Amino acid sequence: MKKAAFGSLVLALLVIAQPAQAAVFNLTFEGLQDQEQILDFYNGGTGSLGSSGPNLGISFGDSALALIDADAGGTGNFANEPSADTIAFFLTGGNLIMNVSAGFDTGFSFFYTSSQDGSVTVYDDVDGGGNILGVVNFVTNFTDDNCTGDLTGGFFHYDAVGVLFNGIAKSVSFAGGANQTGFDNITFGDDDPLPTPEPASLLLLGAGMTVLAFARRRRS
Repeated sequence: MKKAAFGSLVLALLVIAQPAQAAVFNLTFEGLQDQEQILDFYNGGTGSLGSSGPNLGISFGDSALALIDADAGGTGNFANEPSADTIAFFLTGGNLIMNVSAGFDTGFSFFYTSSQDGSVTVYDDVDGGGNILGVVNFVTNFTDDNCTGDLTGGFFHYDAVGVLFNGIAKSVSFAGGANQTGFDNITFGDDDPLPTPEPASLLLLGAGMTVLAFARRRRS
């Protein structure tokens, strides 16, 4: 195959492999400002202070805010966050809804630190409607295991929790822990909230593997 034609094939494969989101992806809340309402930051819009993020079709209720660690210049009283300097928390209300318009399957998970017990419920319709697909309960843990690593912040311990389910989820309800619970690395499509590559990185990797396999066949 001529180099020009092969280059065109590579470009075409990369363009084709650009759906809205990969099967497993997570939200780290980096890019939001301190105490900024998340709102449509992940939905093609902005947070309340104008910050914009990737369009993943995910919107948050009014009381969901980003919070930056005091060590990084924010007002957050927390430490040892699982990724960078920003987490999410819910300032008011006993039940906050996160809508996921495109839906997701398989599982849902997150890291949390909390001074209160609470729960997170996954539904198969928007606004906490339809059927319950799964429930994640969490317990008070913010000072567990003493403090290691970052020594500043009253909330310094995080646990990973998650749930597997059948069906397509369209919304998630966060109950309990208003102003007393921080969430990070909220993950869709898996019950384990370990950091995952950005959706675009996953897609490019898949396209690259396809191109390499095609090239090997041409040479053989």
